[in-house]
Amino acid sequence: MRIRKIFLFSAILMLAACHKEVPTTTTPAEPEQLVIPKHGAYTGAYMDFGDTEDTVTVEGIEDFETMVGKHQAIVASSSYWGEQTFPTANVNLIYQHGSIPLIYWSPWDKPYEEDRGPDRFSLTSIIAGKWDSYIDSWAESAKAFGHPFFVSFANEVNGSWFPWSGCFYGSDNPVPNTNPVKYEGPETFKKAYRHVVDRMRAKGATNVIWVLHLMNYSIPQDYWNYAEAYYPGSDYVDWIGLSVYGQQYVDDRWSPFPPLLDWPYAEICKLDPKKPIMLSEWGCGEFPKFGSKSDWISDAFLVMKSKYPRLKAAVFWHERWLNEDDTYSNLHVNSTPESLDAYRRGVSDPFWLDHPIYKNTPGK
Repeated sequence: MRIRKIFLFSAILMLAACHKEVPTTTTPAEPEQLVIPKHGAYTGAYMDFGDTEDTVTVEGIEDFETMVGKHQAIVASSSYWGEQTFPTANVNLIYQHGSIPLIYWSPWDKPYEEDRGPDRFSLTSIIAGKWDSYIDSWAESAKAFGHPFFVSFANEVNGSWFPWSGCFYGSDNPVPNTNPVKYEGPETFKKAYRHVVDRMRAKGATNVIWVLHLMNYSIPQDYWNYAEAYYPGSDYVDWIGLSVYGQQYVDDRWSPFPPLLDWPYAEICKLDPKKPIMLSEWGCGEFPKFGSKSDWISDAFLVMKSKYPRLKAAVFWHERWLNEDDTYSNLHVNSTPESLDAYRRGVSDPFWLDHPIYKNTPGK
């Protein structure tokens, strides 16, 4: 805002007449912060944004919201280290739409194929500082964005398919001279995770909300690979996230929703007594020979609301893909009219909050 010169001139004369200085102070604006809802939970989705999960468009978001009948508080997409960029356009588009971004930030090189082990963005290279300039650049762009957003770094580490899996970094090899015994796989991940968070914060990217994003059930199901082994400490985690999927492939076993979350929820609640919990990904394929996806979705909404008081967000994974055996994994919310109807009925509950709640929002 411009100040008229006549006002400034008058103020100078008044100060001169008083023969004393008037101290001036400015109070910096409080940073914008996401509110963890006391009642209800944020609803969100990944909306099939293409092969690299980052082709975010207004039309794609609006089409999904029209289909399910609700605005999405959280819109998820990916950012790969192989691109060496920050998704500035995507986070701005999502924020301007009235949603909060969730970025799956994956230390992964092209061609982004699973089950092939570490690449040039290995956890050990991150720990050694090889990628500090990229992390710093990402942090500076995050800070320039200036609004809160979720970051899930190296998601599902307790699985066996991504190149940052603990399985590729010593697995259950004991770390010498540790009591209780710690294991090389999880310890390597924690060092890399802390390194990334520390550098981001050192560059002033305090608007990042860090999500430790795990699988609901560890694969392999060995003690060294449990969620607790990967917890980097409460100072490094803002939300604890889980991926919870029903049947995704024709050879998978069908399971109803409740047992997919019951024990994992109890497990991650032990990591910290207060951290909010997010289903960073949830969904189910359409396999009518094995079970009803519409019932699965209905049950999910029912138990998420009634049984898990620390669950404060859930992000549906809306995607369909062709497998090598020519079968489809159809996790689209509208894979059948019945599945879409179940989702629309579930998400219409006011419990599911359709916009992020902020405090200290500029201009409000």
